[in-house]
Amino acid sequence: MITISLCMIVKNEEAVLARCLESIKHVVDEIIIVDTGSTDSTKAIAQSYTAKVYDFEWIQDFAAARNEAFSKASCDYQMWLDADDVFPENSAIELLLLKETLDPAIDIVTMKYHTHFDDHGNPIFISTRERLLKRKNGYTWQDPVHEFIPLIGNIMYSDIVVHHKKIKQDGFSTRNLEIYKNQEKTGKPFTPRQLYYYARELKDHGQWINAAYYFEKFLNTKEGWIEDNIATCYNLSICYSALGDSHKIMPILLKSLEYDAPRAEVCCEIGYYYKHNKNYATALKWFQIAASMSIPDTAGFILKDYWGYIPNIECCVCYCHLGDYKNAGIFNERAAIHKPGVAAVDINRKYLASITGNAPKA
Repeated sequence: MITISLCMIVKNEEAVLARCLESIKHVVDEIIIVDTGSTDSTKAIAQSYTAKVYDFEWIQDFAAARNEAFSKASCDYQMWLDADDVFPENSAIELLLLKETLDPAIDIVTMKYHTHFDDHGNPIFISTRERLLKRKNGYTWQDPVHEFIPLIGNIMYSDIVVHHKKIKQDGFSTRNLEIYKNQEKTGKPFTPRQLYYYARELKDHGQWINAAYYFEKFLNTKEGWIEDNIATCYNLSICYSALGDSHKIMPILLKSLEYDAPRAEVCCEIGYYYKHNKNYATALKWFQIAASMSIPDTAGFILKDYWGYIPNIECCVCYCHLGDYKNAGIFNERAAIHKPGVAAVDINRKYLASITGNAPKA
C-alpha cells in the first residue's frame, strides 16, 4: 500500500481549514501545513491536526510556497489541497481503495476538481488537476499564480472528485490579478500559459479591453494547449459581446473549430449570436447540435451547464418563438432532466400551459 503526504499552504483560513482536514485526515498518512503569515487562529487549528506546521514568508509566489510544503514530505506520494477544498466521503473511499491498488509505476494521479456550484449544489465548472505525485520524482511547482506541475511521466486519470467550497465573497479577489500586474510592471516576459491565465483574471474582473488584448496575444503565440485555445475563443466571444464588438464574435467562435471538434459552449454562443439577431431557426440548429453532445473526455475546463441544460432550455425558447409549442415542451423537459428543480423550467411549463391549455407538469 502506498503512503500519502498531504501538503498544504494556508493563510487566515480559520473558517474552513478544520472542515478540509476533517474530510481527509483518515485517508492520508502525513499532514504538512505551511503557513504564509496567518493573523487569525489558522495555525492553532492546523496544530490540532499535525505537529508538522511550518512558517514561510509570503513572496507573492504560490509555487514557491507549495514547493516548500512538498519539500517537507516523507511519504511515497505528495498530495495537495487548498484550505477551502473538501474531500467528499465517496472520494475518500475511492482514495483508500486506490492506496491499496495503485500500480507503483504510476507517477501522477489526476482528480476531477469541482470548483463552482449552482444553488442546488450541482457542479457547473469542472477541471482536472494533478493531485497525487510520486515524491521521489522531485516534481516542482511552476508559475507564481495559477501554479501547476507539468504532467510528465506515467499518468493515471482518475474519476476521484475534490470539491472547492469557497465561502461566498462579494466580487473576485484581486490577489492573483495583482501578482500578474506586478509581473507586467517588472517587464518579466509572460509565458503563453501566463498570458492565458492573466487574460482570464482580467475577464473575471470585467476588464474587457485588457482581457481581449491578452487572450488575442495568447492565441497569436500559437503555442497554447488545444483546450486553452478553444477556451480562449469562447472567452473572447464573451469579451467582444461586452465591448459591443459584435462583428468579431462569429469569426472567433468559428476559429475554435480549427483546433478540435466543436464544443457545446461554442455552439451555444453561436446560437446566442443568431438568437440575438432574432434568427430563431438558425439559432435552434446550433442549440440542437449542442444538446446532442456528450461531455468529452478531456482534462480541459468543463462548463457543465452547456452540456445539457443550457442548449435544451434554449431549444425550448427558440421553438416557442417559432410557434412549435409541442417541441418546446419536449426540450423544456429535457432541460429539467439535466437540472432538476431549476426555476426557468417551471416558468416555461406555466407559459406553455397558458398557450396550449394543457396543465403544467408537476
